[in-house]
Formats: sequence, structure tokens, C-alpha cells
Amino acid sequence: MLALLGLCCGAHASEGGGSSYPMGAENYMSGAMPPPGFYGQLFVNHYEADNLRGNDGKKLPVDFQVRANAITPRLIWVTDQTLLGGSLAMHAIVPLVDLKVSLNGQSQSKQGLGDVIFGTALGFHHSDKLHSIVSLDFIAPTGRYDRDDLTNIGRNYWVFEPVYALSYIDPDGLNVDTKIMYDFNRRNPDTDYRSGQELHVDYAVGWGLGNGWVLGVGGYMLRQTTDDRQDGHTIEDNKGRAFAIGPSVKYTSKDGWFLTAKWESETQVRNRAQGDAYWLKLTVPF
Repeated sequence: MLALLGLCCGAHASEGGGSSYPMGAENYMSGAMPPPGFYGQLFVNHYEADNLRGNDGKKLPVDFQVRANAITPRLIWVTDQTLLGGSLAMHAIVPLVDLKVSLNGQSQSKQGLGDVIFGTALGFHHSDKLHSIVSLDFIAPTGRYDRDDLTNIGRNYWVFEPVYALSYIDPDGLNVDTKIMYDFNRRNPDTDYRSGQELHVDYAVGWGLGNGWVLGVGGYMLRQTTDDRQDGHTIEDNKGRAFAIGPSVKYTSKDGWFLTAKWESETQVRNRAQGDAYWLKLTVPF
């Protein structure tokens, strides 16, 4: 979970070479809002990387490792209210993180609450197969942060994140999901550092087998769109980017719960760590 990584070495996109949102977290059904009621989700994630990439995409000459594990519950409330033709919903995501970073012979670990995500959304059902969600999320600086530490499980700044998600769902055919997000990062008051804005997309494409299973691929795309700034100065040649892809599967039970799983490998990385992530997501109606 690179979103929770804080490094104190130079030349990384955004502050510390990470992002507040956990890239690649979403999978199938990301744009399909369920009927009114309460729903629980549980994300389980493992991320590992052993190299840092510079602005030219080449591996930097440092001895580096990161290992992160997270268990993240999410509560979703789909109300009976509608607005502009869409169902009104609210949600909150609370990550519990175990993070270890090693750099040039130094190592540090931290465990605890990460940065909480919450927001409100409108869900639209355009047909029995095509669905979409429009939402505004907020990422709060609730995770522990120390500017002098090698490892941080919080970013120490607020993020405003508009979201558009779209799902095409066919139990016996094509399934396509995309969740498009744009991050407006606020200033870190402890360092006077403001990370650049980021466009990122979680995606999944698969084929339904008609027995509850969907098999395909998934991952994410990231592009930093504006430069970082610190102490009033622009930091150039520092924009992050990455593309991740790997196998992705979903199983939907007859009782209404479903489970997704994927492995994604990062490629085309600039100014960030490059590694692999493993995700499980369980969704259960209450």
C-alpha cells in the first residue's frame, strides 16, 4: 500500500513518493450502487517493493525495501433518498496498517490507524447492466506522522477527491469497471510541502462464466498532473506515474455477498517505488 508510504529521501513524486489513496484498491462492481440498506466491505492488502524509480524510469542506486499490510473495513449506507435521479449514499473507510521501510541500512516499522476516507455519493442505474456513481470523497490526516521518521502511515494533509465510477455487468459475458479519481492535495503544515494534483483510475475487465464467477484482469493507472511545491518554490521533473496490471477474479454468491481478488504488478513507474500488490475485497449486505 504505497499510499501510506513516507520516505525521507529526495526526488520522489508528491511528498515522500506516495499518495493518500490506495492505488488499485477497487475492482469489479466499483460503479454499481446496491439497493437501499447497510453494507460492509473488508479490504485485505499486501504490498511489497524493492526498488525506486527516478524521473527517467531507471532504478535509483539505493538499497530500499517496503512491506505493507492493511486490513480496511468500509461501511456503506445507501439511503432511501434520491437526488437528481440518483440514489444517495454515504461511506467511510478506516485502514489499519502495518508498514515497514528499509533504506540504506536504516529500517523502521509502524502500525496503527491510517488516513480515513469518507464521502457521499449518487448512484445511477442506466439499465440492468450499466451503472454509474458520482461522489466526492475526503481523505483526512488521521494517520500518525512525524516529519523526521523514515516510515509514516499518514500523509499529514487533507485531500479532496471527486470520483466517477462506471460498471457494465453481465453474469454471462463482458464485465467492465472503471473508477476515475482526481486528487486535490492540500499542504502539509509540518513541511510546507504541497504535493501535485493526481489523476488515477482503478479498472477491471473480465468475462462472466454464468456460475457466479468473473475472470479477467485489473489494476490502476496514475498520472501526476501538476508539480509539487515547497516553501513557495516549484519542484520540477518530479511528477509521478505508474501503470499496474494483473489477474482479477470475482465470485458472487446466491446469498448476495461477493468476493474479488487480484494481483497487480506495477510498470512504467516514474518517481515512485515499483512493486506488486495483492488485494482481497469482501462485500456483505447487513
